[in-house]
Amino acid sequence: MPLAAIGDIIHQSPAGVGAFNVIQLEHAGAIVAGAEALGLPVVLQISENCVRYHGALEPIALASLAVARRSEVPVAVHLDHATDRALVEEAVALGLGSVMYDASALPDEDNVRTTADVAAWCHERGVWVEAELGEVGGKDGVHAPGARTKPHEAVDYVARTGVDALAVAVGTSHAMTTKDAVLDLELVAELRAAVPVPLVLHGSSGVPDDVLRDAVRRGMKKINIATHLNKAFTGAVRDYLAHDERVVDPRKYIKSGRDAVAREVTHLLGVLTG
Repeated sequence: MPLAAIGDIIHQSPAGVGAFNVIQLEHAGAIVAGAEALGLPVVLQISENCVRYHGALEPIALASLAVARRSEVPVAVHLDHATDRALVEEAVALGLGSVMYDASALPDEDNVRTTADVAAWCHERGVWVEAELGEVGGKDGVHAPGARTKPHEAVDYVARTGVDALAVAVGTSHAMTTKDAVLDLELVAELRAAVPVPLVLHGSSGVPDDVLRDAVRRGMKKINIATHLNKAFTGAVRDYLAHDERVVDPRKYIKSGRDAVAREVTHLLGVLTG
């Protein structure tokens, strides 16, 4: 199937769209397999941290693009949380059709200026741009968990930057390993009514299923999940190795992790579309 455009996936989906972070090739294959089990579109995300882990963007980006093109469902490949404009430009050159440019750590006016510049450059090349307003808790330990996005500021930010989607702070925190985040669902509804572009929920690993389902109903559209899948992958590998201490072939225990991720993606996509 041809590589999907993230904008088409988001605008054509009547429910929430799952966007899952890739760590290695096994994650990309598992995420797509999980989506294929339900016949639903999905987004593969490559973060700046993932690029740092691999030493370069090109190997993991080209592998993810190859997995996406062989999928039986629409798959978009997206650059997540890029703070380096050069990385954005490299991603576009490699064929990624969307990027999340993260200038949220900058002063407000610098955030607006740099994000608008990146968005204009990307739009000239047909690339979809997500940005962040209102620092989402947990990332690199610099964001306040209690941060909230004000609707009027979100409207102004979108108008001034021209971005295609906006990640907002409504109570989640990155890298949560427990599902006890408390979302401000009334704020989600207010933001949805005010903001003219799709809303993105970062830090969704910490949100209970019923709350995640309600957040989608209130207006969240793109749902980013990373830590929860890493937890499932690691847990499955740990269990496999604990039960077979003599195994030396990594394909055997890595497959258990890959299968666990696929199951979780299927489950989570069911939550987002239920």
